[in-house]
Amino acid sequence: MGQVTRAGRGGRAGLAALGVFVVAEVVWFAVSVLVLVLFAGDPGTADGRLPVGALVALLVVPTALAALVAVAGVALVGGGPGEGRVGRGLAVRWRPRDVAVGLGFGLGGLLVTVPAAVAWAAWVGEDDANSAVGEAFEGRQLPLAVAIGVFLAVWLLAPIGEEILFRGVLWRALEQWRFNRWVVFAVTSVVFSVAHLELLRTPLLLVLSIPVGLARLVTGNLLAAVVAHQANNFLPAVGLLLLTT
Repeated sequence: MGQVTRAGRGGRAGLAALGVFVVAEVVWFAVSVLVLVLFAGDPGTADGRLPVGALVALLVVPTALAALVAVAGVALVGGGPGEGRVGRGLAVRWRPRDVAVGLGFGLGGLLVTVPAAVAWAAWVGEDDANSAVGEAFEGRQLPLAVAIGVFLAVWLLAPIGEEILFRGVLWRALEQWRFNRWVVFAVTSVVFSVAHLELLRTPLLLVLSIPVGLARLVTGNLLAAVVAHQANNFLPAVGLLLLTT
């Protein structure tokens, strides 16, 4: 009877966490559309592309707000039976060893992800392999302060927001439903790849997400996934900084 009760509570907690994830994703999409609408009447650049302010807003604001909604939702519904605290609900624990493991997966993953990115670009073409962020900022010369802000957003901030959503809220929702941890790893990796809405890059994004998901899987700590993701984003962020300065 106790096991049935715990299973029922876990199922309700999983459903609540999934609801938080869906709401946060809707916020991300709605804010992105809102930013585009707000800048729709702006003349932008000579070639008709969005102005730099709109690009920076699209890069930072939707992800940040979605992450805040996710954190607030977890604080409200918890991450599982008896888990009202955000840290426990998102499986965030400050463990230096887990941080080191995440960094190891992130740096070690570059041995796979960098060749994969090169091979993908050779197969589909450089233009189609370029990320949406790289394509948006291509040919833009930014003030140094703005370029550094974009660099920090891609390297540090975006991974935090994305990991809260995918390897945080969504991962915990699936865990509460007692899915096998490898199933949780696979589902969150696929959803992460598809949710970027970059059709041609989805297989590459799936490869890029593997070391990040493994860091979460091995440590059980969202912080390890964040560090792995940041390590994975460092080289693209540096490339973007050089591109825009």
